[in-house]
Amino acid sequence: MEPKIEIVKIEKPEQVNVILGQSHFIKTVEDLYEALIGSVPGIKCGIAFCEASGACKVRAEGSDEAMKRLAVDNALKLGCGHSFIIFLDGSFPINVLNAIKSVPEVCGIFAATANPLEAVVMETAAGRGIMGVIDGVCPKGVEDEADIRWRKDFLRKIGYKIQ
Repeated sequence: MEPKIEIVKIEKPEQVNVILGQSHFIKTVEDLYEALIGSVPGIKCGIAFCEASGACKVRAEGSDEAMKRLAVDNALKLGCGHSFIIFLDGSFPINVLNAIKSVPEVCGIFAATANPLEAVVMETAAGRGIMGVIDGVCPKGVEDEADIRWRKDFLRKIGYKIQ
């Protein structure tokens, strides 16, 4: 089979955050779920993991059925072995990313964003894998003094920096 590159658009509501990563073991989905609910009480999340051997199933967990369904649907579209995708509604990757990265099965994170996201996927005779991601849009310039003020005010407004 000739290698084939495909761009897979991650489908999600605008306000929902997504984390896309790679791991290596069937217990990933349960361990990621435990990391999420242990980091943010009451978190609304959905996780799907593409098993790369054995039954090759999409394994799923979540605290919210809509987020779980979103994760499963996108995992099926990606179809990349040992990849996982997490959707968060009402919380942010910054609140869970260190916990996710500390899960022993996690090999790496491709993206953690609320931006439009596309995965660059390659398919060969051996299977499919994520080569990289396209996260958001290209820069439109360099921030000026007004932009710096806006950034600093915004971070304080949402509670990520103190005065």
